[in-house]
Amino acid sequence: MRRILLSIMKILVSGALLYFALRKANFSDLTSRIDITSLFWIGLAIIVTFLQVFIGALRWREICADCAAPLTTTQAMRFNLIGSFFNQTLPSAIGGDAVRLWLLARTGAGWRAATYSVFVDRAVGLIALATIVVASLPWSYKLIEDPAGRSALLFVGFAALAAGVCFLILGRLPWPWLKRWWGTQHFYACSVIANRLIFSRDHGATLALLSLLIHVLAAVIAWCVARSIAAPVSLEQVLQLVPPVMLITMIPLSIAGWGIREASMGLAFGYAGLATSEGVNVSLLFGAVYFIVGAFGGLIWIFSAEKAAQGILPIAIPDDGHV
Repeated sequence: MRRILLSIMKILVSGALLYFALRKANFSDLTSRIDITSLFWIGLAIIVTFLQVFIGALRWREICADCAAPLTTTQAMRFNLIGSFFNQTLPSAIGGDAVRLWLLARTGAGWRAATYSVFVDRAVGLIALATIVVASLPWSYKLIEDPAGRSALLFVGFAALAAGVCFLILGRLPWPWLKRWWGTQHFYACSVIANRLIFSRDHGATLALLSLLIHVLAAVIAWCVARSIAAPVSLEQVLQLVPPVMLITMIPLSIAGWGIREASMGLAFGYAGLATSEGVNVSLLFGAVYFIVGAFGGLIWIFSAEKAAQGILPIAIPDDGHV
């Protein structure tokens, strides 16, 4: 019953935010601006999205190896694509993470290692995105002159970065009870793994580069869809506006970020002195591109061995609990 109520709440949140974001949208104007050239840019956005999923698979593979849950590049890519499908269909922005966890656990890695790998992957992505938002503040302030917009940007960036720093500090605390108490032991273990990876000579630079590429590619996707409707926004502006929006979209309050993303993108464009409606248009096409890529993931899921064997293959949990 609780899960059903949460799902209903997220549907309502998505619907309400979409209503407020789209009530001033001019769909006839949007459709009239889509032509043959638009298809080229949307196609390019889809290709870049597949590249982004692949880069994400490489990062997750690095993390899985440290969690004693090794994945091949092909497996990581397949699981990420399937996860992108469920991100679009489950009532949460993190529904795909649960499916990735389930798929990885069924390879023999076990629930604990699979859960830790997915959680750390999400945490590393959040920390990297918050760092990008805070580090780009000097340039963002040149673009956003509205005091309310600047305050919102400061709050979002530093709040997310503070959460990430607190998470990393948790794994460095010497208190033994953190390892034993049920309320902290798993968060503590994930923090230890994240610290080990981020500050590792072997993995740290690789994770940082992959994370940077993932978020830069998100901005490139948004720029491509903006070009498809000839929206008057430059790549430089998109690079500054999209990361804060993606940070807000990570809040699991709606279905695949719909509603939250449109409202946030519209506000971001408005604060930057651009047309709010253009931000909403870009966000809608941005979401459509991810939906199309998710549909490919759905096809992979339909014909996958994991779907055919669901409920048959056992899930092994390592006896030593190593992560």
